[in-house]
Amino acid sequence: MHYGKLVEMDKTVTLLEQMEQNTGPVILINKFNVKPEEIDNLLKAWASDASYFNQQLGFVSTQIHRGIEGSCVFINYAIWNPLNCLSRHLKSDQTLLFFPSVTYDLTAWFGGTP
Repeated sequence: MHYGKLVEMDKTVTLLEQMEQNTGPVILINKFNVKPEEIDNLLKAWASDASYFNQQLGFVSTQIHRGIEGSCVFINYAIWNPLNCLSRHLKSDQTLLFFPSVTYDLTAWFGGTP
């Protein structure tokens, strides 16, 4: 089973290096490229994870957006405050980074205030 591939958005600092920071609020941005036949699986998995994260300390909100005209590109953003709440959580349960029923390429990036 393919669990996806993480593609770094930032060429100068990795996602894991960013997650070591104790700052917030931050926005985690994910871009999913999925096959047309896996769109429903992605949306179900995203809804399940969003419901789960909604119960976690530091989680503020999330939203997913799809490109227009039948696009298979989805952009998700999640707001965490502070970032170290997400970092601690993912270190204890890495499976939530990847949706096992969906084949995709995932790019992820953290944004904050400049």
